[in-house]
Amino acid sequence: MHSTESQQPQRKPRLALMGEFSAGKSTLTNLLVGRPILPTRVTATRLPPVWISYGEEAAFVVSNDGTQTAINPENLNEVEMETTAMIRLFFPSDALTLCDLIDMPGISDPNMPAEVWQSLMPEVDGVIWCTHSTQAWRQSEAAVWESIADGVSGPNILLITHFDKLRSERDRARVNARVCKETDGLFNRVFPISLSQALEADDDMEAWSNSGADALVEFLVETLLNRPQHGAAVASITAEPADNTPGQIAQAEVVAITETRKASEQAEQAQPTAAPAADPAGGDYVVPRRVKAQRQGARPSLRQPRPDGVDD
Repeated sequence: MHSTESQQPQRKPRLALMGEFSAGKSTLTNLLVGRPILPTRVTATRLPPVWISYGEEAAFVVSNDGTQTAINPENLNEVEMETTAMIRLFFPSDALTLCDLIDMPGISDPNMPAEVWQSLMPEVDGVIWCTHSTQAWRQSEAAVWESIADGVSGPNILLITHFDKLRSERDRARVNARVCKETDGLFNRVFPISLSQALEADDDMEAWSNSGADALVEFLVETLLNRPQHGAAVASITAEPADNTPGQIAQAEVVAITETRKASEQAEQAQPTAAPAADPAGGDYVVPRRVKAQRQGARPSLRQPRPDGVDD
């Protein structure tokens, strides 16, 4: 007789890209997906959480009341923040065969309430945290990570982004050593990285490696390929049947997330004396560095992206 866990359907892990505003989260999303699907400049329109999955190209706006509306992916800047819970994007990217990516708003953005991203944290398995090298691992970041770390099983990765902004080897070594010391035991790995250099590397494998992206992608792919399969939570959406359309998948996720929240609220009401949870302080195609899903133990096959002109 099989255990309850073995009977639970399997699904791909969901990785949230988190950090403070302008730390490079959206640039990282574009790099991993292999095309500039999200705005990246400092002046870009702020977005709610953007959940990206493998599938035929499609985009949906999911409102706070659970309804969803199809939208042109090029018009994400038209989304009304006040009424939107999240954006769902689907793309046929090789990286998305390994995991879903959830690009979260900046945690310290005064124009973005924390509740906007907190509501999706129960759906997150692991986190790629981006911290800006010139002010790496601030107290505000450490506080938020402490509040959510117990709820994410991993992989959890810390990126020291904009690493090229540190001009001397001495400064780079000092920042890297300090961050590694202050976050010891908090993440599976820490990677210094220049996302802009990675995007500009084109076919220059040395430049790609020097950017730090090569080490990150190889670790991420091999970790996901070798990650033990976990059944989805009771109310979470599971692996999607091949005949489901992106619209059906997005709607199923809305229902599942709503059920999860209702179950959580009912549990809290049934146990009024329980301690409350900690309240924490977010185009055009390019040729992607192709990430080929292979058998466990095999090394990933990678191919380089062309530069798309965006900033880190």
